[in-house]
Formats: sequence, C-alpha cells, structure tokens
Amino acid sequence: MRKRVLVKFSGEALAGADGYGIDTQILDYIGNEIKELVDNNIEVGIVIGGGNIVRGVTAAADGIIKRTSADYMGMIATVINGVAMQEALEHKGLSARLQTAIKMEQIAEPYIVRRATRHLQKGRVVIFSAGTGNPYFTTDTAATLRATEIDACMLIKATKVDGVYNKDPMKYSDAVKLKELTYDQALEDHIKVMDDTAIALAKDNKLPIVVTNMNEKGNLLKIINGDYSKCSIVK
Repeated sequence: MRKRVLVKFSGEALAGADGYGIDTQILDYIGNEIKELVDNNIEVGIVIGGGNIVRGVTAAADGIIKRTSADYMGMIATVINGVAMQEALEHKGLSARLQTAIKMEQIAEPYIVRRATRHLQKGRVVIFSAGTGNPYFTTDTAATLRATEIDACMLIKATKVDGVYNKDPMKYSDAVKLKELTYDQALEDHIKVMDDTAIALAKDNKLPIVVTNMNEKGNLLKIINGDYSKCSIVK
C-alpha cells in the first residue's frame, strides 16, 4: 500500500531573501523535493500559506480592513501560491491538481474530498488552497483538516528550522530542541508547532505532526521512510 502524506509550506518560505512575493528558485527546489516523493511511489498533498503576499491577521491589525475581509484576502493569496506551485510541479513533469475551498472554476477545481483522493490514487499531486474557505481559521488548521480528510499517514510542516524548540532558536542561542512531544504538551506549554485548533484536530484524529527544515535536501523522503533524526514529531 502506498503512503500518503500532506506537506504544509508557509507562504513566507516561497519568498526567499526578499521576504515577499514568490522566488522561482525556491519553487524549483520544492518541485524537486516533491518529485522525489512521487518517484518513490508516495501520494502527496500540499497546503501553502499566503504570508508572502498578505496575512489576514496583519492586514486587519489597524482596523481599517475587517478581519473577515482580510482573511479572504489571505485565502486568495494562497490560491496565487497554489497556481505557482502547480506550474512548478508540472515543469518537473509531474501531474498536479489545484483545488480551492472557494469556487473559482477558471483557475482551479473546487475542493471535493473524493475527487482529491482519486487524484492521489492516480499519482497526481493535489494542492489544497484557500484555507478552509472560512475566515478565522489558519492554513495550519486547513492543512490538518485536509490531511485528516484524505487519510494521510502524517502531516509534515516544512519550515526554516529543523524541529520544535522550547523558544525561538533564531533569537536564543540556548534554545533546546524537543525531539518528541505529545499533543497535550504542545497545547499546555503553548509551544507554537501549529495553532491550538490545528493541534487539537490532529490529536482527535491521531495524526502525527512532523516539523522539519524544508531546506534540508532529501529530508522529506527520509522522514516518510522513518528517519526522524532531523525533525521533531508531535503525536
């Protein structure tokens, strides 16, 4: 039986050194990493944030834009990233499908779990965009929801650090990496693996969350094959 996983990338990860927009070199790198998974007979779903274009919470911070409108702006940003990712995957010779939680048929398929599952079974990469389709929910929650719906064996959060730390390793040299922790630890200690809604949903569905460095070449495949040396796992 083939393994099925969902990989969550932040929108900021696509921005590169500029901190905004889409860096095509990073898209190319991610395309290679996903191709390696598909070439190893792994079914792959992807969720990408939109923070490289607009983040709902930030856009609504000064009160000029309502939170609901700001969140819809963020959802549209994830669709833009999804279109770019689909192009990058197809450039690698992969078959990819973009599905959106908000209908926009000229751009992507509407999200239908049975259709998504069928695509995965046929070896196509499915990119899930527009979050859950509802304001006030993050793309972390969307990723956990989609991973649960497609019955993924794990959710991999591909970030810029190699796991979960007790405090920000970018700011504190004495930050300690937590190789393994429980859902309850993550919730009670407010360790920002994902937002609390996402972690609670993962706990309810016994979905392992693996946090790793997306820039570690070949790391996604190693993790799926059981090598957890360069990541942290919440289960």
